[in-house]
Amino acid sequence: MIIIGDQKAILILCMTAMLVGCSASDKPKLVMVTGTVMMDGKGLTAGSINFHPAATNSFVKDKPSSLLQLDGSFSVKTFPFGDGVPPGSYKVTLAPELATRISRPQYGKPETTPWSIDVPDSGIARQEFVVK
Repeated sequence: MIIIGDQKAILILCMTAMLVGCSASDKPKLVMVTGTVMMDGKGLTAGSINFHPAATNSFVKDKPSSLLQLDGSFSVKTFPFGDGVPPGSYKVTLAPELATRISRPQYGKPETTPWSIDVPDSGIARQEFVVK
C-alpha cells in the first residue's frame, strides 16, 4: 500500500491520537491489596472478589478485582493498569455467580454487601474477608 500526500498526514494524526489516548498520565497510583476470603474456616475459591470504588475516590473508571486462588487468597489488580488498587474507599463483593452458589446473594451486590474497605496510600497486606 502506498500512502501519499493527505493520506500520509491523516495516518500520522490518527497514530498520534492513539498514542496520546494511551498516555501514562491516565494510569492511577496503585497500591497492593492482598488477603483471603474465608467461609466456614476454609478459603473460598472458584470465583472472584471485586472492589467497587466510592464516588468520592479520585479514580472511579475501573473496578479492581482478583480471582480467588485455591486457598481463598487474592491479589487485586486494576485492569488495564496492573497490580494494585487506587487508594480510596470501596464496597467489596464476590462475583454474583459465586455469591449465589454459596447461597449468600447479598455478597454479590455493592448495595447489599456487608464488606467495605478503605485502602490507604501504603496498601493492605493480609486483609481477611469472612463470609457469615
